[in-house]
Amino acid sequence: MGDDEGLIPKHGGYRNLKSFQVAQLAYDVTVRFCDRYIDRFSRTRDQMVQAARSGVQNIAEGSQASGTSKKTELKLTNVARASLEELRLDYEDFLRQRGLPKLEPDHPALKHFKAKQCVNLEQVRDWVAEERALGRKGHTDEHGPQTNTDKHKKQESMSVPEGPCQSFSDSILVANAALSLLNLACYLLDRQLAAQAGAFEKEGGFTERLYRTRNNARRKS
Repeated sequence: MGDDEGLIPKHGGYRNLKSFQVAQLAYDVTVRFCDRYIDRFSRTRDQMVQAARSGVQNIAEGSQASGTSKKTELKLTNVARASLEELRLDYEDFLRQRGLPKLEPDHPALKHFKAKQCVNLEQVRDWVAEERALGRKGHTDEHGPQTNTDKHKKQESMSVPEGPCQSFSDSILVANAALSLLNLACYLLDRQLAAQAGAFEKEGGFTERLYRTRNNARRKS
């Protein structure tokens, strides 16, 4: 910290954090996903939405608290990371328990999703529609569109084709898109936590900053 920096440094600005933006989109996707695919009386529905919300809110609160407490910033960022990890497991459970495929990161559908760099729910919906259209146009997938539970169970025992023309249901696509977003958010938060820990180790917290500021003021006077 430079001698001319104030007692309370610049803080907040969480809306510009990539981790916040990705987590917020994952939250929006999760709310919509749970409305459509999770029973409204299920505890899992509430838990998924709350985990998604916790990820977003704690990133924001940690950023805002950083001005006076790096320790609190670290703690809240870690809570956000843990919440998104919980949500990631819920999506994996959804797919596994229903015998639905979890797509590999290099699957054409997910590569297309990442290339779109969606920033809002509408763009995610557009991607789903595009993937469904590709699936309906394709004629090389010997298994055809998967439209019911029995076909999904059959699909579980098969390898996921690598061609772009396989048809997946909306729930499969959205769950895998959410997992892709959560993988990115967790990666970004891991980097964020490492940077915050390094800054705290190097500069200390509010108490150390207060001590340096008072000493600087005495020297100048």
